[in-house]
Amino acid sequence: MVLVTSSGEEEDGSVHETVLDYKGNSVDKSKTGGWLAAGLILGTELSERICVMGISMNLVTYLVYDLKIPSAKSATIVTNFMGTLNLLGLLGGFLADAKLGRYSTVAVFATITALGVMMLTVATTLPSMRPPVCDGSKREQHLCTETNGKQLALLYAALYTVALGGGGIKSNVSGFGSDQFDHRDPKEEKSMIFFFNRFYFAISIGSLFAVIVLVYIQDNVGRGWGYGISAGTMVIAVVVLMCGTPWYRYKKAQGSPLTIIWRVLLLAWQKRNLPQPSDPSLLNEYEKATIPYSQKLRCLDKAAIVYDKEARDADNINTSWFVSTVTEVEEVKMVARLIPIWSTSILFWTIYSQMTTFTVEQATAMDRKLGSFQIPAASYATILFVTILLFTSLNERVFVPFARRITRKPQGITSLQRIGIGLVFSMAAMVAAGIIEKQRRRIAVEEHRDINAFWLAPQYFLVGAGEGFAYVGQLEFFIRESPERMKSMSTGFFLSSISMGFFVSSLLVTIVVKITGKKWIMTNLNGGRLDNFYWLLAVLGFVNFLIFLAVARKHRYKVQHPTILEEQGQKELKSLNEGTQDVEKNGTIKIEYLEKIEA
Repeated sequence: MVLVTSSGEEEDGSVHETVLDYKGNSVDKSKTGGWLAAGLILGTELSERICVMGISMNLVTYLVYDLKIPSAKSATIVTNFMGTLNLLGLLGGFLADAKLGRYSTVAVFATITALGVMMLTVATTLPSMRPPVCDGSKREQHLCTETNGKQLALLYAALYTVALGGGGIKSNVSGFGSDQFDHRDPKEEKSMIFFFNRFYFAISIGSLFAVIVLVYIQDNVGRGWGYGISAGTMVIAVVVLMCGTPWYRYKKAQGSPLTIIWRVLLLAWQKRNLPQPSDPSLLNEYEKATIPYSQKLRCLDKAAIVYDKEARDADNINTSWFVSTVTEVEEVKMVARLIPIWSTSILFWTIYSQMTTFTVEQATAMDRKLGSFQIPAASYATILFVTILLFTSLNERVFVPFARRITRKPQGITSLQRIGIGLVFSMAAMVAAGIIEKQRRRIAVEEHRDINAFWLAPQYFLVGAGEGFAYVGQLEFFIRESPERMKSMSTGFFLSSISMGFFVSSLLVTIVVKITGKKWIMTNLNGGRLDNFYWLLAVLGFVNFLIFLAVARKHRYKVQHPTILEEQGQKELKSLNEGTQDVEKNGTIKIEYLEKIEA
């Protein structure tokens, strides 16, 4: 029997969290953790992906054609839903770090997700929750009755319940799965790398199942059946997760890094009128700092000033709400230096969000027949997810090894270079989308025929290729560049950039509709100029790319310290390349593997 009772501090300052079983005792590695426990946890992520993608990728068609909501407003509803879901990932992460722990957080929020999808099933099944059926003549004359507020109330309640639950799962499930392996055990360390591969595989399978099977059921059998299957899947996942309780390894909540950030900012504001110390050595615990002092953002240094009143009360010196340490201040400075890259990453997700809204609407206005079978409009997103899988694989097996031979650097291309490549692909996607939409509209209006919906493949392909670079690049950047004690913040940064991307899309649609008087974005795409909206995104993408280049050139990577022997470097690098597929639009990756390679 092997027991794990790790707790303490390593030479590099990192802290091993105490690992316990469900009874609060030291874990027996032969009876807990490993692939059995991790596999049960993967089921939760698979179900969450089925639910969220099954809703988001086909929701806009339900809003426009069943609830008779205008196209622009429908797109805003979808992007606000997805933005909120990713933003609430911060709440889930905070609760897990500060109080609940990962297991309890995943279990609670998975139950909330199941409840939300059940509510959505009811909202889309009851006839009283929809406006009267609108026939062809009324539809052509735009005389259809739009759904009212009472009918939308249950729909909104269901969507945001799902958003709350999905956010809590998204920010914790990958971390809880990785907790089932001991990274100090070489055998389990290798298993952890494969866990992240399978984690990403579960995400991809769930997404493909949603856009192929569930979307077809929603369009051809009934929304209630489609969402009902999603709800049933989530309920089963919750039951399976809880049945595995005796086999999991648990780590106690250690407190959220958000508390440190908030405390430093509050103290710096409260002491803003104090004079700057003549020498940084006068700051609290300067000699004990584990991070070198930096001259930038010196306004935050005031949080570590010990003034006379505090010095007279020795107890206050040891109270973190009276004075911060230099280490805490420097950690907040490091987080602040990530903000410029974070802000220029947002627009990629704004462009990505078009794949769940207007691109789906384009498909509904195109020829979707494949022989005698009509492909559901949202199912064309299969191209997107297949491309993501393809480029994620090519990225690590072809592009990175090729770049490694050219640059002579172990990582081949840096995380910022990955992000830049992703931004270029996103710009190209909007150029392609603008050209294709212009031709689609011209042929529909002048020749009175619909072009094949597979013409949407270029924009799906280019966005998918961009995600293959940008997704990994952003998450790797935030993980590597975050302070050691704030690694959980990396997922928060990543999820918040996705969230802001969806919210920016909602804002842009609202502004464009107001300025153009609904001439660009209309429910009848043939009467609007959606191509102009795509051109606008392409221009904004180009401007954003120039800003990204400027801030990326100024960024200096944090020094990484290898923790493996030189002769093992190449072997671990290969394992790392195989393990970087542990990311998802909303997931995380274990930092121990990234820090084994020199930046």
